[in-house]
Amino acid sequence: MDNDMPSRRAFMAAVLIPLGAYAQASPRLPNEVQVSPLLVTSGQPPARALAALGEAGFQAVIYLAPSTVPDAVADEHAILQKQGIEFVHVPIPFGSPEEKHYLEVAGALTRLAGKKVLVHCQVNMRASTMMFLYRVIALHEPPERAYEAVARIWSPRGPWRELMVSQLRKHGVAFEPY
Repeated sequence: MDNDMPSRRAFMAAVLIPLGAYAQASPRLPNEVQVSPLLVTSGQPPARALAALGEAGFQAVIYLAPSTVPDAVADEHAILQKQGIEFVHVPIPFGSPEEKHYLEVAGALTRLAGKKVLVHCQVNMRASTMMFLYRVIALHEPPERAYEAVARIWSPRGPWRELMVSQLRKHGVAFEPY
């Protein structure tokens, strides 16, 4: 990921654009956190919100919950496909997130650099945590700043906190999530 400098530079430029430059209104998304004009995390959007993502300029959606969760939108992929929005599904069991899940999410985010992306799950716990790790590990953002988006949603515990701490340590980042 760090070796792909052109994509990383484009993504960093997008992340550093002031939030006021976010011109197109986003559909109402549950637990929405706007990371940058091109990156948004949220809980599970209802079908009507998914159908409005194209009008709001979204070009890709990364879905992090298994499709078997009770509030999953069964035809999410088809709703997005009709709008020309790329759909990436990385089903992460809530009770057992692993490094491989982070690596898959990070790979997708790196590949989608420069596009407007929604990363969502059920509540925005998986999404906010994976986005935090990506911002800190791949984009080298200060963890204190990146963690603010997580803290708006939750305080990771159990396997999610363990994943965060292990990945941060592996990459030499000194930060204790609170």
